[in-house]
Formats: sequence, C-alpha cells, structure tokens
Amino acid sequence: MLTAEKKKYTDKDYALLDEGAPFQLINFDLIMSPSPVPLHQFILINLCVRIKEYLSSAQNEGVLLVAPMDVELDEGNIFQPDLLYISGDRKANLIKDRIEGAPDLIIEILSPSTAYYDLRQKKDIYEKYGVQEYIIVDPIPQDAELYVLENDRFVLRQKASKHEVLNSVLLPGLDFELSKIFG
Repeated sequence: MLTAEKKKYTDKDYALLDEGAPFQLINFDLIMSPSPVPLHQFILINLCVRIKEYLSSAQNEGVLLVAPMDVELDEGNIFQPDLLYISGDRKANLIKDRIEGAPDLIIEILSPSTAYYDLRQKKDIYEKYGVQEYIIVDPIPQDAELYVLENDRFVLRQKASKHEVLNSVLLPGLDFELSKIFG
C-alpha cells in the first residue's frame, strides 16, 4: 500500500475522493492499495457463498457486505474490509450512506500490500470499536485465525489450516471447511 503525501487526513478529506477510489483511511493516513489478485477474489467468493448459505438456512436477517464498502469508525479511520456482517437488530443503526460504526463480524483476506494493516493497525482499531469477531484469512500458508472480543480485547479463539474447519463463535453453526475456501 502507498501512503499519500499529506501528514494527516480526516473523514472530510476522504469524502472528497471519487467513489470507488482505492483508498482507506487508517489512523489519519490515506492508504492506497492495488486491486486484489485473482486468488484473493476466489477466496472472497467462496467465503461469501458459505456465509450466504448459512444466513439463508438459519433464517438470519443480518446483512453480508463485501468490499469496497466504507466502514467509518471515527474521523481518522474509514476501512474497506473484505467482508462484513451486521446482525439484523443492528443494521438500521449502522447502515447509512456507508457503515457508521463497528460491524459484528469482519473478515480480512491478507495480501502482500495489506497484511501489515490488517494484522496490526486495523485489528487494533476493530478491537477498540467493538467488532465482536475478526477472522483473518491467509492465502499463502492457507490458514485462518478467528478472534473474538472478550473484555474489550481480541482473544485468539481458533487457528485452522487448509484441511481443518474454522467455526464462528458469533454465528453458531457457521463453519468454514478451509479446503473448500482455498480450493
């Protein structure tokens, strides 16, 4: 990811960008990233299909959204997570022109240009603002980590490799056979 020249950007600067511009606002830095590689997109589609199947079978009225979708957490942090889920009882409060506040579940798929931000800065901010479950999917070793918010801190609840199953805590019954996600 490339950082723009200016020292400190806010949500007001971000609002001036063209729709669809490849930027995120992370700790008041305007960060540009290239479009994802095909492997990233294959994984994203497989995750979406699995979550949509689950939501449909569970008759869950929550909302699943994919990037690019702005999630504004404060004036210096507007992210575009790969996937986000908002529960049915919270969607009216969070869904505006963009998502205003912390979704219940966020999934990030690592890539060389985003890994630092996803693993460090964004993770810390998701924790601070109360994302209940954070899943990090890593295409290179083909594994995933699932963090849950406990006492305002992310706790690693599960790490699974390609031939294992990752089980959501937030959405009981939602599991990811990683061989199918990476396959």
